[in-house]
Amino acid sequence: MWSYEKRLQFPVRIKTPNAAAAKVIITQYGGPDGELGASMRYLSQRYTMPWRGVAGLLTDIGTEELAHLEMVSAIVYQLTKGLSADEIRRQGFDTYFVDHTAGVWPQAAGGTPFTSMCFASKGDAITDLHEDMAAAQKARTTYDNILRLVDDPDVIAPIRFLREREIVHFQRFGEALETVKDTLDSRNFYAVNPSFDR
Repeated sequence: MWSYEKRLQFPVRIKTPNAAAAKVIITQYGGPDGELGASMRYLSQRYTMPWRGVAGLLTDIGTEELAHLEMVSAIVYQLTKGLSADEIRRQGFDTYFVDHTAGVWPQAAGGTPFTSMCFASKGDAITDLHEDMAAAQKARTTYDNILRLVDDPDVIAPIRFLREREIVHFQRFGEALETVKDTLDSRNFYAVNPSFDR
């Protein structure tokens, strides 16, 4: 189904490790609004989407989110690579280190592990597309918050790229929602499940 190119969607080349930055960025790996949840959300929702074009969009964006997961992994890995135990302790990464050393593991910045409760797949086109638009905005807000906390240009560049893609995803989901609504009865498209109630 996929053709995998062995390169990141945007280059990640971090010269200066910084576990404190990794501690906040890890949330976009496995946090409530992170890339793991996003990819699972869209790739799960595509099966019950009755419009082929919208199902294709969910597949495309879900696959792209996997590429973003790969980028976030590279960022976290490069930010923690080669640090001593003392540097890890001083930079506040010690509680993560105890459980995972420098392995990349899905959790929120606060330490809560990833759970499938981080994403929804309702089987209702209108509900799911609203969920998707909200998810893209929440991810964009999280990237905004990360950009407020980091100052390394090597980290800022890929984070800005990821933020921009969330804006594009929000727009594409909005267009998909309008496509779906245009094919339904405008008097009740918020009152029925167009994926089930035919």
